[in-house]
Amino acid sequence: MIVLRLALASLANRRVTALLTVLAIAVSVALLLGVEKVRQGARASFADTISGTDLIVGARSGDVQLLLYAVFRIGNATANVTWKSYEEIAARPEVAWIVPLSLGDSHRGFRVLGTTDGYFEHYRYRHGQALAFAQGRPFADLFDAVLGADVASALGYRLGDPIVVAHGLGSAGLAQHDDKPFRVAGILAKTGTPVDRTVHVSLEAIEAIHVDWRTGARVPGVGASAEEVRRMDLTPRAVTSALVGLRSRLAAFKLQRFVNEYPGEALSAILPGAALQELWDLVGVAETALGAVSVMVVATALLGMATTILATLNERRREMAILRAVGARPTHVLGLLVAEAGLLALAGAALGVVLLYAALAALRPVIDARFGLYLAIDPPGADELARLAAVVAAGLLAGIMPAWRAYRLSLADGMTVRT
Repeated sequence: MIVLRLALASLANRRVTALLTVLAIAVSVALLLGVEKVRQGARASFADTISGTDLIVGARSGDVQLLLYAVFRIGNATANVTWKSYEEIAARPEVAWIVPLSLGDSHRGFRVLGTTDGYFEHYRYRHGQALAFAQGRPFADLFDAVLGADVASALGYRLGDPIVVAHGLGSAGLAQHDDKPFRVAGILAKTGTPVDRTVHVSLEAIEAIHVDWRTGARVPGVGASAEEVRRMDLTPRAVTSALVGLRSRLAAFKLQRFVNEYPGEALSAILPGAALQELWDLVGVAETALGAVSVMVVATALLGMATTILATLNERRREMAILRAVGARPTHVLGLLVAEAGLLALAGAALGVVLLYAALAALRPVIDARFGLYLAIDPPGADELARLAAVVAAGLLAGIMPAWRAYRLSLADGMTVRT
């Protein structure tokens, strides 16, 4: 207790230096725990990109590839699913709902997705949260389009604005469907998922803009106006993939086996959760990199603390000598400097936690609205407490070097007047 009181008095006497050291440690601790919060939030948001969907059905391919193009709009399908196969799967007794997805077109660098109103009803993200409209409504006309939040923001679209879909992918597209323009009917609220970067149109509209197209190009001499296609049968011949919800999750493996062994064509059915975990394992190296950077920041702050204590030893040699003269043992001097380092690390860790939660409370709504990243404000868990304990322990270890040097200072050396 005597050593602790001496350490507190010594730090109070050097309050400016001590405060700066505590602040440096606090910022590094806040960064360390903040990176962990962001990592957890990113992982949870990634896992919740799609929820409530029990199976994703598409042409035969790898699980990750099917997930990438069906959910993340990355890449292309190896083949399509015929409408006959889609209807047969939809008619299965295990299926509660099914939503078709048709990809292949784009608009100024954003993917265009053909689907049905069921998409807005059944698509879920972030623990079952439904899609919401910031403005407008779902499809009411054949050539209505619903924009994701990022599409509307990046391109400056408002309700009622005309847009032209391009055939193929890329910033300009291969060819424009300019004879059948769409109209912005709705804009979705921000979700932080690939929905934000998608232009949604009806499945029938995808068929309508391609009635006079074959093998990726217009048929010469053949054309159908927007009014003419409204009178046509626009039942699709095929879709890219489908999202499936089941009446009971216990039936997931049964339906998956049926789809994987489907005799009509080569199809695959994947479990979204398992595929998301597999994909996260592939890209999770960023977690390790972020963790390593934050640890190095904390190590730098603790090294700075040790350097500060070591640099002040020459100024404190007379202080140490007086302590020895009044009866303090060398171990007391050693304990004094180690206690100072420990108190600085403890105060820095505590202040770092306060800074982190203050920043979370202030910035969470902004981060959620702008990036779709939800950061939970939960009490520190076992892992976070272990990290804080490790910081304090590292602070104590960092104080050993200057403490050992002070321990070796002799009384005569401390009392000697240097000229």
